[in-house]
Amino acid sequence: MQTYVALLYSITLGEGRRLVMADLKAMAEGLGLKNPRTLVATGNLVFEAGATDIDKLEQRLETAFEKSFGRHVDIIVRAAEEWLKLAAGNPFPVDSAEAGDQVAVRVMRNPAPADAVATLQAYAAEDEKVFSAGGDIWVVFSRERPSSRLLAAMNHKRMGIGTSRNWNTVRKLADMVGSRQ
Repeated sequence: MQTYVALLYSITLGEGRRLVMADLKAMAEGLGLKNPRTLVATGNLVFEAGATDIDKLEQRLETAFEKSFGRHVDIIVRAAEEWLKLAAGNPFPVDSAEAGDQVAVRVMRNPAPADAVATLQAYAAEDEKVFSAGGDIWVVFSRERPSSRLLAAMNHKRMGIGTSRNWNTVRKLADMVGSRQ
């Protein structure tokens, strides 16, 4: 069995409705995925399954999600070893230690465009940083400003399908999958 991390792009099901994590776990169990567990109520699912093609696993999850909840949501899947590699490759360890909620990674289905960093730099404040590693986009958000233009700029249209998680979540997911290796 292989351990996987699945990240949902959104858990909003419609007007005032949010996905309940127990329902997400039940959906995963219905697919035959083993030991499904969630981390916080923001669409992070860890489970075990036989080794399989990631694209097919994403499609299975997305199809099941739409059937179960009546809405398409992009779901990004990484095998445990890939998730651990992503976490170990954090290009901003000092910033992460100081404020893990201000450092985020946009986990991409396909590698981000080659010009992604340059494109996003145009939206970054002076104290914000952008870096591409392994096809994903890492960002340090401003601690001085309550809102950043970077988050809106990292959309599907510019970057492709992906979803963002802050360093605290990345680290906790790494702890969850690291203990299953």
